[in-house]
Amino acid sequence: MTQLLLQSGPCDCAFNMALDEALLEAMPRLGAPLLRFYAWTQPAASFGYFQKYREVEQLTLLRPLIRRPTGGGIVPHNADWTYSLVFPATSEWYALPAVESYRRAHEWIQAAFARLHIPTELALSCRKGEAGQCFAGYETSDVLWQGKKIAGAAQRRTRNGLLIQGSVQPPPVPLARADWESAMCAAAVERGWIQFTPDALLHERALALARQKYSQPTYNQKR
Repeated sequence: MTQLLLQSGPCDCAFNMALDEALLEAMPRLGAPLLRFYAWTQPAASFGYFQKYREVEQLTLLRPLIRRPTGGGIVPHNADWTYSLVFPATSEWYALPAVESYRRAHEWIQAAFARLHIPTELALSCRKGEAGQCFAGYETSDVLWQGKKIAGAAQRRTRNGLLIQGSVQPPPVPLARADWESAMCAAAVERGWIQFTPDALLHERALALARQKYSQPTYNQKR
């Protein structure tokens, strides 16, 4: 199966969220799973689609605050490695229950760390931390290193496909991000990645979403 690899590099927070949504919208046209690696041009925090802005702004000092198109809690983007997985509705991932697609994504991350000789485990249960904070505790199937959560994710399914947005807080061991990204590609069940560059239509849609939606206080503070 063809798999697309998009290495976006550092982008501003509004464009990061906008491009993920644009990729999800484009899945019927692209017709192939896509793995995107990206970074942030400045420290920021993203928060779940259903969270309340006034609560979020009291729980983190990071700014700007950006509402994700997916659920979950507050994720700090000051030292993390972010990625997204996008699948068309024709993919087997799309038909999975949410708990299964969540577990499968984190098994993938666990396998990548194993290739780098970094032992991790998947949480077998929940441990609640501070409310609203993604990395304060952990959920079932989160990736743990020495008992601490280092990877979490959030999902959104539409008729176009499945979007998984994930964050890895790298463990304090000698490890280059580029090596982890290579391990992620090597650990995929399906091999044979094709480098992907968004075409003009996709890029313009992402720019429009960033300008009209994700950079707007009316969206980020709507609840």
